[in-house]
Amino acid sequence: MRGVRRVSAVVVRPVVMGLLMASAGLLVPCSVARAHDGHHPEASATEAAPVLVQGAWIRATVPGQTATGGFMTLRAQRDLTLVGFRSPAAPHAELHEMAMDGDVMRMRAVAQLPLPAGKDVALRPGGHHLMLMGLTQALPAGQDVTLELLLKDAQGKTVVQSVKVPVSGKMPAPQPGGASDGAHMHHH
Repeated sequence: MRGVRRVSAVVVRPVVMGLLMASAGLLVPCSVARAHDGHHPEASATEAAPVLVQGAWIRATVPGQTATGGFMTLRAQRDLTLVGFRSPAAPHAELHEMAMDGDVMRMRAVAQLPLPAGKDVALRPGGHHLMLMGLTQALPAGQDVTLELLLKDAQGKTVVQSVKVPVSGKMPAPQPGGASDGAHMHHH
């Protein structure tokens, strides 16, 4: 596709990342990316992912459940806008937010979410989050789900970043050196 750049990233489970960091004595980034030239599929080059994905997880489901949420912290390397996402796990995927409407907490779809350069943007329970709807099968804890983040830059160019996200029954536990809210880890 002209004007679309694809990159891939791998999210390393916090426990594995902690072991790697402890054994190496340093912090290791959790994203690895490959850019693919749409005109030459065989050409690829390793580069930094446009968005650092931290503390990502998808809430586990039970058989018959048709929707679930995805959560993570995103830090863009340059000003970008999250305009959506997709996953082979569900035919419908939307960016949502939870907000108070009078005395009632309501969930609604949002068209986009700005990702200012160098700033953490949290997708978490009770706030902005990803919704996977029409699940084709249950998502048990321990499984990984591939998500493609759909991003736009200031010039309107689309970037698609692929991320593998672990499925968990609960929010990952805070890690030493993590953010004060315990929702994600920082890697420098």
